[in-house]
Amino acid sequence: MKIRHAFTLVELLVVIAIIGVLIALLLPAVQQAREAARRMSCTNNLKQLGLGLHNYESTFTVFPMMGTVDVDFSVQARLLPFVEQANLQDQLDFSQDAFTGGWSGKSPAPEFVTAFETPLELFLCPSDPAPSQTTANGYTYGGNNYMVSFGSGTGTNYDLKKRTDGIVYENSAVGFRDMTDGTSNTVVISETVRSVGPDMTLASGEKPPFPYQFTLNGSSGVDSGSQPGQGMTASGGGWSGYTNGDGVIFNPDLSSFWTDFTSWRGGESSAIRGRGMSWAFCGAINSLTNGFHTPNSRIPDIVTHWTGYFAPRSFHSGGANVTLGDGSVRFLPDTIDLTTHRGLHSTNGGEVLGGF
Repeated sequence: MKIRHAFTLVELLVVIAIIGVLIALLLPAVQQAREAARRMSCTNNLKQLGLGLHNYESTFTVFPMMGTVDVDFSVQARLLPFVEQANLQDQLDFSQDAFTGGWSGKSPAPEFVTAFETPLELFLCPSDPAPSQTTANGYTYGGNNYMVSFGSGTGTNYDLKKRTDGIVYENSAVGFRDMTDGTSNTVVISETVRSVGPDMTLASGEKPPFPYQFTLNGSSGVDSGSQPGQGMTASGGGWSGYTNGDGVIFNPDLSSFWTDFTSWRGGESSAIRGRGMSWAFCGAINSLTNGFHTPNSRIPDIVTHWTGYFAPRSFHSGGANVTLGDGSVRFLPDTIDLTTHRGLHSTNGGEVLGGF
């Protein structure tokens, strides 16, 4: 009698189950390894941008200025020749306006349309799932994850049309000489998550998925007019409870009233109000940041007309990367002390900082 050698059904099921368990054990390790590689790439991008800032300051004795809000080229665009992108920079003319149009609909100057479409790996965190290009108002833009700091956002330093405690503000001329807190204690660039999709309205208190690929429009209750001094005046809503003696908004506790706002700005905003929509656009919401909230804060990034209150954000677990003034890159944890975090974003506050 001929004997057949074969697996029984039970044996086959056992083998399949073992393979399934091994895959289940292996998959998280593979995902962690991939994320570690992506985080390392993000760190390298920030390192290169930090070196670019150093080289720019060494050449001109100041950091790149941000120019006129919503009209001029971004700081990132001015860094191009210092991060091995001279060919792209040759397509730009910094003596011209980069964008035209009102707040509700921006357009790039015709001669710069092709250049602005270009996505650059240097400006993109590989952990961010947002597309590298965004189309809005009929124009396409290369995205940006790395925001230049205009300070702590405390007091009236959120008003970047006047001098702030950061390395840039409108028509700024800040250099290392102004970094009296020390280059190793000052954040100059931090990462964020790029906005996606069209603008939308949600019910009060309802939020998009974390870590918020949308910014919250908090302009209602804030006077858009420029004041004689620095700061913006409250005209109503929760902002009215947080003003100084002149009626100027001062250190608002956003946790107490941010849920009153319902309008969220996405990555397809015709006003280029989405976070990181374009590496070329000079707007605080798009290409700048401050340290008002700690990394990956559950309070969303809140915009108020031409400025806002921001936090470093990332798809990395537990924190976000920042570049310090000395060119080093640090991973700031979500749990960092708020006072320390704001002090790190100030160039000249005289804060005594502990470990971070």
